[in-house]
Amino acid sequence: DSRLKLIRSYRPEPSVQLLGPGHYALDKRELHPRNSEFDALIFTLADSYRQDRALIKAIVQVESSFDAAALSPKGAQGLMQLMPATAQSYQVNDPYDARENLRGGIAFFSDLMHRYHNDIRLALAAYNSGETAVARYRGIPPFPETQAYVRHVLKLHRNYQKYSGTYS
Repeated sequence: DSRLKLIRSYRPEPSVQLLGPGHYALDKRELHPRNSEFDALIFTLADSYRQDRALIKAIVQVESSFDAAALSPKGAQGLMQLMPATAQSYQVNDPYDARENLRGGIAFFSDLMHRYHNDIRLALAAYNSGETAVARYRGIPPFPETQAYVRHVLKLHRNYQKYSGTYS
């Protein structure tokens, strides 16, 4: 399919860091908020699941850099980098369709927020490394990838919150 794009390396663009193998310890890289063509859709779906617009947008930026055709080496797909089993669980038939992917990813994140009693850090850790890892370690797993992921999303979330009420 010509719409699919395999992300083989995770070289960050100047305005964003894509997290990938070997790059999680590089916290000196800055994440900068930016507009995307998906903002209106992100905001509408975030509102429908009662999720923080700025947080969802931060997740999408860190996960895929707003690339609806993103495919990770581990098989995660689309804007919110859904694994095939997660996509199936949330009735996402085409993970490369922005609306479907965002709906499924936001629904999944909303369920994680409920499961972890609105603890954003635990929900983010589970989104990145899985609920099993969070349960096994009774908190954020000691994986450098997951720890950096949580830090990066939270930092970008704070940056988005500095904007006017557009994001909250």
